Amino acid sequence: MPHLNRREFLTGMAAGAAVIAAPGRADSEPAKRRVTGGPKPRTQAPAGGLAEPAFRPLPLGSILPKGWLLRQLRQQADGLTGHLDEFWPDVGQSQWFGGSAEGWERAPYWLDGAIPLAWILDDKPLKERIKGYIDHIVKSQRADGWYAPYPVDAAAKPYDLWAILLANKMLVQFHEATGDARVLDAVAANLKAVLAALDRTPLFGWGRFRWFEGLIPTYYAYEKTGEAWLLDLAHKLQAQGFDYRTFYGGEDVTVPTPRRGLWKWDKHVVNTGMAPKAYALTWRLTRREDERAFPAKILEVLDRHHGLVTGMFTGDECLAGKNPVQGTELCAVVEFMYSLEHLVSLTGEAAYADRLERVAFNALPATLAPDMWSHQYDQQVNQVQCTINPDHMWTTNGPESNLFGLEPNFGCCTSNMHQGWPKFAAHLWMKTPDGGLAAAAYAPSEARFDARGTAVRVACETDYPFRDRLTITVRPDKPARFPLLLRVPAWAEDATLVPPHGSEVSLRAGSFYRTEREWKDGDTLVLRFPMKARASRRYNGAVAVERGPLVYSLALGGTWTRVNADKPHRELPHGDFEVRPSTPWNYGLVVDEAAPEKSIAFEERPIGESPFSPEGAGVAAKAKGRKIPTWKLAHGWAGEIAPGDAESKEPLEDLTLIPYGCAKIRVTEFPKLKA
Repeated sequence: MPHLNRREFLTGMAAGAAVIAAPGRADSEPAKRRVTGGPKPRTQAPAGGLAEPAFRPLPLGSILPKGWLLRQLRQQADGLTGHLDEFWPDVGQSQWFGGSAEGWERAPYWLDGAIPLAWILDDKPLKERIKGYIDHIVKSQRADGWYAPYPVDAAAKPYDLWAILLANKMLVQFHEATGDARVLDAVAANLKAVLAALDRTPLFGWGRFRWFEGLIPTYYAYEKTGEAWLLDLAHKLQAQGFDYRTFYGGEDVTVPTPRRGLWKWDKHVVNTGMAPKAYALTWRLTRREDERAFPAKILEVLDRHHGLVTGMFTGDECLAGKNPVQGTELCAVVEFMYSLEHLVSLTGEAAYADRLERVAFNALPATLAPDMWSHQYDQQVNQVQCTINPDHMWTTNGPESNLFGLEPNFGCCTSNMHQGWPKFAAHLWMKTPDGGLAAAAYAPSEARFDARGTAVRVACETDYPFRDRLTITVRPDKPARFPLLLRVPAWAEDATLVPPHGSEVSLRAGSFYRTEREWKDGDTLVLRFPMKARASRRYNGAVAVERGPLVYSLALGGTWTRVNADKPHRELPHGDFEVRPSTPWNYGLVVDEAAPEKSIAFEERPIGESPFSPEGAGVAAKAKGRKIPTWKLAHGWAGEIAPGDAESKEPLEDLTLIPYGCAKIRVTEFPKLKA
């Protein structure tokens, strides 16, 4: 069968066989069963090694962004990401770079996003600055293996190893991009120091709850060097880390943190965003199938008790239930995306890529200003204004948390937000174990890889997710045979593919469609993923509108007002802003839930230079609604939606909805009006 679910995919890979379709379905060539050349792929490494992931990401720089994605990344490089080190002391004057400012997580966080951005864009000035910073880190490493910010007296005064795990994760990215042998040597020396340190002082604090992040550089170093002690380190990290399996089997994780309530490590939203990949990573070490399956349990619990229509979960700063006015921290968004990217690679399951797109196209851009010079700490699904709000009802965050600014609430997101778009771009395409290529997520891009000695370029021309058509063109240097796996989103009913020189093929939603042939220069495949409107019931019976991977929100007029101009480093353009509505927001929606397309009409619009801005929205929806006079502000936010369908005698009005990621203030979960 050409449509592969997880079990079929892994079974096929274990057998080392290339499975193709019947005649006229996957290929225009005669149907037969073929065994690919080269070493047989496997789901397990030899005893003592690491199990092979379902897919492997391409080396950093192998995927080139195109179209709207290139504009988005270029805008990011021209905004905070490309300039933060030039004016913000916690990065530019970091102890990691020889300065006297913050010397823990913030400079490594920034580099963790700036490195993939610079190499994906081939931004030479940014690359040169980054090389200088990395050079300083490597040259300043001590003889005992520790990086310079690590305290000399750490054996006497315990040191939380989180920043060290993060720094090594960042450094192996740089090594992958550049091949600089000094960097791999530095990582290996530091990991050996970490192994010894764990015997003296077991993991605690942030390191204990983020232990699995240390597996990423540890595995990387092992696959480059084959040093067995690295696997000992991996086992030790898991043994000393927080046990999320027990936590997600209990009741506490299901209970929303009280407003202005108790901060907890285990319910911290960024730890939560990181955690889904933990046991899929340990599966490579233990080969326990229950560990590789555990991420699905985590997501099921989060969706049921804290899930949002955007694919995220609440956490402001701890898990906060399903109320659409509770916030989600930006750090959690980018870390959850990174977890999902790993889950696609490790498991080969299409559902994780569906979730990745949902978060990337909705929650990520929604919390960033269109010019990428400011961001929120917390975003809200129903966010009708963003103000300095002492009356807020966050679980533990402060009154400035949903400002668009340089450093609202805490500076962790200021340093960590940068990885979201670049790592998404770097994981669009992945290598399969049998020498092929998998389209894991979709955006305009070009992948370059080697197919058994033949250089191949595969381009995706599309305005997806704003359009439903994708054209994939294969350009090998010479004719070459390899498989191509195309993800079909679970929402894409009646999806079709027109293969090169063949007839239209029906695709099964929620699977990878596999086609193998001898590809010639210019072979083209045309995918169509029909986007049907969906109406879903949310918190207290509110209704949300979805279409394809996009969620839709009421388009509100907004007034941006500069605040905090007297605070350091708030010079324009990297200033702080309140946003207030200039148009009414308190509408209930008239929608036919069984057939939403009867009450909501979608229209295509030009995609702007800033694709995730109110003005640049590439699609909009027309709907009907009525004002609900009793729905007012409460605690400086949109009031909580009352359970059940709403009544209103106000006149019926035409409403415009735009993609959630384009709407910086918005209503997304609407009261459903009685018929």
